[in-house]
Amino acid sequence: MDKQLYNITSKIIITECEKALSAIDSEQVIDYINMVLSAKKVFFVGVGRVLLALECIAKRYAHLGIRSVIVGEITEPAITKDDVLIVGSGSGGTLFPVGIARKAKEAGAKIIHIGSNPNSEIRKIVDLFVRIPVESKAKQPDEIHSVQPMTSLFEQSLLLFGDVTSMMIVEDKRINIQELWQYHANLE
Repeated sequence: MDKQLYNITSKIIITECEKALSAIDSEQVIDYINMVLSAKKVFFVGVGRVLLALECIAKRYAHLGIRSVIVGEITEPAITKDDVLIVGSGSGGTLFPVGIARKAKEAGAKIIHIGSNPNSEIRKIVDLFVRIPVESKAKQPDEIHSVQPMTSLFEQSLLLFGDVTSMMIVEDKRINIQELWQYHANLE
């Protein structure tokens, strides 16, 4: 294996992530943050690697004092009209997240979809769609192409989107980062 392969590959991935994050509509991001901050509880649903990225976002938001809930966890409370459900799904057609979104909508919750496909089946019930316009199963003509396997760029961009929005919240609320340690797990 070529010893330069790591440097070459990491530059490709970083470049792709930068291109994807730059393509997100900043107005959608502001609307997203406002919805998150106005909710009593913020629920997250996704599957596979998308769920892992959402779990990271939920944990970081919890560090910011936002009540974050992963759908399906044993301590999950009821969702209400005062809450937001964030659905992570590139295609917007993944069975489990779409079904959960329908149930949350019936309960009166606001629905945010973070995905790639603006023409997805979930679009009819969402209150806000934040598009990360990267290559997905939907194969939209304007998607950002990736040389990475499958939907890696979407999952990476989703994780970074969570970190970007967290920093924006810290900045907007003038949160002292040193004070965030009070929310960090201490049974380690």
